Amino acid sequence: MNELIGRVFSFEKTVFPNQSDLFSKLVRDGQSPKALMISCADSRVAPEHIMQAVPGDLFVCRNAGNIVPPFSQANGGVSSTVEYAVMALGVRDIIVCGHSDCGAMKALSKPESLAKMPNVAAWLRHSHAAEAVVTSGYHDLNADERVHAIALENVVVQIAHLRTHASVAAGIARGDLSLHGWFVDIHAGQVLALDGETGSFETVREGTPLPVALAAGQRLAARFAWPEAAE
Repeated sequence: MNELIGRVFSFEKTVFPNQSDLFSKLVRDGQSPKALMISCADSRVAPEHIMQAVPGDLFVCRNAGNIVPPFSQANGGVSSTVEYAVMALGVRDIIVCGHSDCGAMKALSKPESLAKMPNVAAWLRHSHAAEAVVTSGYHDLNADERVHAIALENVVVQIAHLRTHASVAAGIARGDLSLHGWFVDIHAGQVLALDGETGSFETVREGTPLPVALAAGQRLAARFAWPEAAE
């Protein structure tokens, strides 16, 4: 803890003075983040570090397993964060970001390990679909490969949950929102992105188009003209 406190002093003495203009602007003008990022709370995966972001760039929500519970009337931290980001801050990109060697996905693969953690077990029920997809659709995986597959499928599941949120559904219908599914390979230092066209993850490479899970574009299911009233 003393080491962390020392870094706070370093921020006050060296970092803040060099960025004082930026912080003054953020205080004066308020925040206007470029994206909402929902990522795992794992200490090895720091969204701002991965994206080389500066203060004001990202609106971040972190939790065990980068989970987005389906929309309900029950209030929750993730739901409130999503709603605020879309409706108050006007973000146009939402990223759900998983990662390799995820402890939450390991627990999902071995539910007996959660016997003494009932709250974690209850939270991970929002990822059961990912485990079910891997169990039924993947074959001949060893333990590590199984966890890796669950982590990737979990990103897909959470994007589906995200679309049940009223603010997100409305933003998609208007064509104001793009949804992204990312996966950080902390062993290789690479980011993979979900391609909505192929349904698979592709390595993000400089100079090539970024794969997008759901690109922005107006999506209105009902397209018709109201009949004119009879005179």
